[in-house]
Amino acid sequence: MTSQQTIMSPAAHLSLPGVIPRPAAGCDVCAALAQQRSDAYRRGDHSAVSDCNVEIVAHRGRTRC
Repeated sequence: MTSQQTIMSPAAHLSLPGVIPRPAAGCDVCAALAQQRSDAYRRGDHSAVSDCNVEIVAHRGRTRC
């Protein structure tokens, strides 16, 4: 009988979350995304929190807010 390996090799290493992006001052879109992020955090929806962080960074990069 042959032996099967049932674990990953090597183990996965996850990093700590990065700095939380700040919304641009005076930007309504950034403010709305920040509010959505806060709501998602309160719900425990960390995937939505991450999505909002990505959207804030992307929005700041596309516009001058």
